Formats: sequence, C-alpha cells, structure tokens
Amino acid sequence: MASEYGLKRHFNGEAARLLGGMVHAVHPAFDVEGYAAEVEQRIPGKELKDRVLVLTEGLRTRLPEDYPTAVAVLVSILGKELAEDEGMFNTSWFLMPVARFVEEYGQGHPEVSLDAIEEITRRHTGEYAIRPFVEAHPAVTMERVARWAHSPSHNVRRLASEGIRPRLPWARTLDVFVKDPRPVLEILEPLRSDPSEYVRKSVANNLNDISKDTPDLALATALRWLEESPTPETTWIVKHALRTLVKKGDQQALAVLGASGGEFVQVSGLSVTPAEVAVGDTVAIGFTVENTDDRAHSVTVDYVVHHVRKNGRSIPKVFKLTTLELTAGERRTVHKTHALKEVQTRRYYAGEHAVDIQVNGLVKATERFGLRT
Repeated sequence: MASEYGLKRHFNGEAARLLGGMVHAVHPAFDVEGYAAEVEQRIPGKELKDRVLVLTEGLRTRLPEDYPTAVAVLVSILGKELAEDEGMFNTSWFLMPVARFVEEYGQGHPEVSLDAIEEITRRHTGEYAIRPFVEAHPAVTMERVARWAHSPSHNVRRLASEGIRPRLPWARTLDVFVKDPRPVLEILEPLRSDPSEYVRKSVANNLNDISKDTPDLALATALRWLEESPTPETTWIVKHALRTLVKKGDQQALAVLGASGGEFVQVSGLSVTPAEVAVGDTVAIGFTVENTDDRAHSVTVDYVVHHVRKNGRSIPKVFKLTTLELTAGERRTVHKTHALKEVQTRRYYAGEHAVDIQVNGLVKATERFGLRT
C-alpha cells in the first residue's frame, strides 16, 4: 500500500489497533487483534468512506448489541476537546469510524445519538453523522441544532452550521434545505458575527451553499447582516459567502461587497506566455486595467481558465486575482503566474486553452495558449 495517498491510506489494520486499543481499555472484551485482522483483510481496493465503514462495522460486531450501551463505550474514549487551532484530520482522524457508527446505527435512538454527536464533534466532527437525523427526525434534530448555535464550545457552534449545510461536500445533499433554506438561516442568525474563525468559515460556506440555489434570499440575508451587524466578523462572512455569485459576475453581489464601475474599466495588452506549454509548466499572465470614468471605482479582477476536457469541450474555472481601488483615469498593470500542475481534482488534456480577464464579473479580454501532455 506504499503507493496510496490521501487520508484513506491511514485507515488500515494499524488504525484498527489504535482505535481498538482505546476501546479495549474501557471494554476489555473487545478483540483488538481480531478487529485489526478483519480490517486489513477487507480494505484493499476501497476508497476512504468505504474503508471507514469497514472499521465501523467491525466495531458494531464487537461492541454490546444494545446501541446506547455500545455508543456509551465509544463516547468514553474520546478524550479532551480540540482547541481552535487543532485540525480534526490531523489530530483525531482515527475517530471517523466512531462518528460513522452513530450515523449508521443510531436512528432508533435519536436523543442518545444527538448527545453522542455533540460529544464527538468536540473532538472530531459530527457534520456527516447528523445529516440522516435531519431527514429522519427533523423536529428533535433541529431543536437540538438551535441550542448548539448558542453553545460556549466553538466546535459545537460550528456543527450547528456545518451539519445542516444544504450542499456539504462529500455528504448527502439535504434537499429539504435546498428547496427552502429559511430554517438554516434561522440557525445562522446568532452565528453571523461569531468570534471563532472556525465557526465563521462554516457560516460563510453555508450561506454560499444557499446562494447557489436561492441567490436572491442569500443576497437579502447578506445585506441585512451587514446593516444589522456592522462588525469585521460579519463583513468577513459576507465576503466569503458571496464568492460563487461574484465569480459568476452577479452585479448585485459585487455591489454588496463595494465593487463598482466595472463597465468603465478597460483591459488592454493581455498576454499569456509562453504560447505553448506542457503539463507541469507555468504561464505568465499580464495586462493593463484602466478606469475610463471620471470617478473612482473599486473593482474585483479575476481570471478564468477554460480547461479542455477529454471530449474536447472546455470548462471554465474562475481564479481570484486582486481587488483594485482605481482613481479617475488611473491605469494599473497586473501580473500573475498560473501553474498547470495536475491535482487530485483536476486532470489536464492537450488543446487550446482560453484565458479571460474579468472585471466585476464582466469579461474584458481573452487570450489563448496551447497545452501539450
């Protein structure tokens, strides 16, 4: 398994020994070596979530049949709460099967499970475990989430937001909140100026999710928050929450963030060099922006790379570049290097790639370069 990468590589027999040893310390009947051997046998060829499920199923067959008793054993091994700067995937990644245990087996005991999720999220995260409870037990779950939003624990407050995001990555979509996100927004109200950066990131991501399906409601909420809560924390949340609308060139979202005058700004001299590169190389992007108006304007400048796909079609990807405060008639030169390195979420294909320069979401200039693989 030396060639494996990412978080999944950690979920193996050694992870089972680590987790099983912790369980054995409080529940001596737990067979650690049998658990590790089963996990090692079943994980080959599986990706992260399926590997975690293997560890979870091994816990279920070796813990007491009574769910409340079994989950009490798991809660007892959790340890101390994570501080603000302790990342769950660095510090407590091995607890992922514990959260999955509640997600898979706890539906018959919602109150016990929600208690466990609250304790788990203090040391890891409950953002995935809670989602089936939102669907199966909406009243009791949302009442608990509303209480979590006022918790003294930043980890629990963060769960109040993250667990009910309509489009949480790598999780089931909460269609009920895609259609009507108002219950989510009610939960976010007391968090709109939270002192914790960890919480604020979640609130911004949640409102960004909402903006993808109900942009008018997201914009109205952002405007109201800025008016009612004029704090740096709320301003930060709104700026990051509107990023998808800004990338789409939504003029109202840009105006909310103070951008103006995109129609008066011209882009000239756009160059993308060299004209042809290989995967792994970089291109240099350069151009000049000019405010042709007789008033000053704040403009958001982005660039868009149209990536060629396997079928020959192109898909645009917006990259943040800079925000400029331009006085009347001012010209400014902008430079940027762009790396064409493959990552897990992007593969490159040969062909002509277009680069657009956007000012306040309006395409002002386009140039092209060739990519060879």
